[in-house]
Amino acid sequence: MAPATASPRSDPLDPARRWSDQVSLTPRILAVNVFALLLLGGGFFYLDSFRTRILDSRVMQVRREAGLMAEALNAASPSSRPALLTRLARDTGGRLQLLDRDDRVLLDSQQLGETGFALVDPRTDGVGQRAARWLDALIDFIVRAPSSPAFLADADRARIDPRVARTTRALSATVWRAPDRTPIITAAAPLPGGAVVLSTINARDITERVRVERYRLSLVVLTALAISIALSLYLARTIVDPLRRLARAAVRVRLGRAREVVVPRLPDRRDEIGMLARALSDMSLALRARIDATEAFAADVTHELKNPLASLRSAVDALARIDDREAQARLLAIVADDVHRLDRLISDISEASRLDAQLSRAKFERIDLTAMIAGLIAQREQRGTVRDVRLHLDLLPAGQVPVMAEGARLERVFDNLIDNALSFSPDRGIVSIGVRRVDGDIEVRVEDEGPGVPMEAREAIFRRFHSVRPSEEAFGKHSGLGLAIARTIVEAHQGSVVVETREDRLSGARFVVKLPIADVVEGE
Repeated sequence: MAPATASPRSDPLDPARRWSDQVSLTPRILAVNVFALLLLGGGFFYLDSFRTRILDSRVMQVRREAGLMAEALNAASPSSRPALLTRLARDTGGRLQLLDRDDRVLLDSQQLGETGFALVDPRTDGVGQRAARWLDALIDFIVRAPSSPAFLADADRARIDPRVARTTRALSATVWRAPDRTPIITAAAPLPGGAVVLSTINARDITERVRVERYRLSLVVLTALAISIALSLYLARTIVDPLRRLARAAVRVRLGRAREVVVPRLPDRRDEIGMLARALSDMSLALRARIDATEAFAADVTHELKNPLASLRSAVDALARIDDREAQARLLAIVADDVHRLDRLISDISEASRLDAQLSRAKFERIDLTAMIAGLIAQREQRGTVRDVRLHLDLLPAGQVPVMAEGARLERVFDNLIDNALSFSPDRGIVSIGVRRVDGDIEVRVEDEGPGVPMEAREAIFRRFHSVRPSEEAFGKHSGLGLAIARTIVEAHQGSVVVETREDRLSGARFVVKLPIADVVEGE
């Protein structure tokens, strides 16, 4: 039993699948949009500098307050100092201590009944507080924020920082870190006689404010991130999926499956992807038409070569069996004629097969069509025409009909048309060649007085190997490629060639060649 073949969609070795898996635009689109949101998320780190500025401002405030409280306590009598200290502690929300020169506590607002603040044990916090504290620690680690010393819950605040207690001539302040990571600010202000006022403030409101801003920023970033991812996936779907379909079709065309591939045209898309899809579809159709034309050409070549080869083989076989010299001479004449016919066929086929490639590399130059046709007619008149057929010219003055062309190829076109008209013209007939300007084109007419071309054969005569010759002409003198080569050359020059019936006569054919004027071509 034959093994089952995997479909292109399921085959991991399929080039289209490898292309889509390795070079997909989806992660790139997501990365670009998410990166922009990550820049917005950098606001988390900006909040750290925001917290530092607020904390510096609060330190300055606490230090100024300590100085003012020192002046107020210095002006108060010793008996009123306890009440004043309690009221000041209540107003500032902190803890006030009055220390003597030896750092002994003379007055303490907590001992006087004003608690001020209490330290929080982190182990008693809920999950939300712990997550917020962990986020604070992570951001501090990332931005390498300076760490404050741990705040000790000793009853003697002077032992926390002896330097503060000994500051007797200037205000000083220190920032500490409580067990729940909230900042603790201590400020000392000197009094006369060596006493010191020590103020301790728990700036928990700063931490809470920063956390609230981070929470709001998180909501904004997460919402924007969700919208951005959704839009990115939608954009990726509208871009990547069509490109992936086009890539699969292109790969199958490359693998030689052009006939069975239908490249999607995406008619509903009016953007660049739709333009690309339609261009690829047109390209695949043109490729398919070219392949069909190549195969048809190969089949026609085979058919055309078989006829003279069959005649040649028959003649050669008969030569071996016939002793009559006259019959041998006739057979040798047939052999010679078939050889000439094969030579002409091979030459024309070779030229026709190379014509497209040669025209694609040809360098077009500005050529005066009147001078070209006049030169061709002069050469023919020097050689002489058959059956006394006359050539009549109706040309515009030189210099008025310039075209951009490859001279040798364009000469071949008019030489073929004139030769065709001469072969169909009756004895002592007239072949007319006229050149005129029609709008933005130059029109060349080659007219004869022959039998004309039937309506049903006007396109067939331009096909390869299609030959309809006069009855009196010997068979095999023409390969049937002349008019096909002429049309190919004219179309490569952005022109057209058609055959018409002459209106001024009852019979006769008119071949009309239209080419764009050189100025129009250069201006496009």
